[in-house]
Amino acid sequence: MNSHNRSELHVLCSSGQLLLQPLWDRLRAWDALIQSPFFPVFFSITTYVGFCLPFVVLDVLCPWVPTLRRCKIHPDFSPSARQLLPCLGQTLYQHVVFVFPMTLLHWAVSPALLPAEAPELFQLVSHVVLCLLLFDTEFFVWHLLHHKVPWLYRTFHKMHHQNSSPFALATQYMSVGELFSLGFFDMMNVLLLQCHPLTALTFHVVNIWLSVEDHSGYDFPWSTHRLVPFGWFGGVAHHDLHHSQFNCNFAPYFTHWDKILGTLRSAHTK
Repeated sequence: MNSHNRSELHVLCSSGQLLLQPLWDRLRAWDALIQSPFFPVFFSITTYVGFCLPFVVLDVLCPWVPTLRRCKIHPDFSPSARQLLPCLGQTLYQHVVFVFPMTLLHWAVSPALLPAEAPELFQLVSHVVLCLLLFDTEFFVWHLLHHKVPWLYRTFHKMHHQNSSPFALATQYMSVGELFSLGFFDMMNVLLLQCHPLTALTFHVVNIWLSVEDHSGYDFPWSTHRLVPFGWFGGVAHHDLHHSQFNCNFAPYFTHWDKILGTLRSAHTK
């Protein structure tokens, strides 16, 4: 690469960094909160519940709004309070009783240090995509194994399948073992790629959103699988079919692993 090309690349990288620097500076102003051992639990719960609540409202409105019914995969199903409240309670309980002690331990052993500079935009986007691809691979293997080994399914994964028609707040209705497995994959990928803290936050937000969308029960024209080309992303109908048939569509997001191992099933051919 000649000096002219190197200087152009440096300008592009610097521009990408400048785009994110004001946002990062604002976040760093809250460094006492971000570096608190309470922040990961607070961030996770508020992001998750914040993504779920709009779908809860849609479920309430759905019986009276024909447009919503057309977008709902199971138009005659609406989760009851007896289904919603245990799911929310399980999420809050597990985060307070199990996740918070782990984050407290991690904070005590290796407190977070926030760098002064923001990541480059290209670096942030590429690391988020790589984290999603790694998480998709790890969870595919974990998920397939837990469906093939009866003891693993009964012990760790059966709880998540108690709702055959998924809804948003059922996303994290899972055993402690499954919750810690997913959390381990999540954090391991961030550490493996040495992601910037802003990149890690972005990945966590995107990961939570995609998982909630997968369980929402709504297939909108703007749903993620309709925005990603070539059928690379499975989406809500793809994951809903897994909950109803159990033996297909094991990857949480993308479709390549299910295609390779012959476990992909299209929602249009069910």
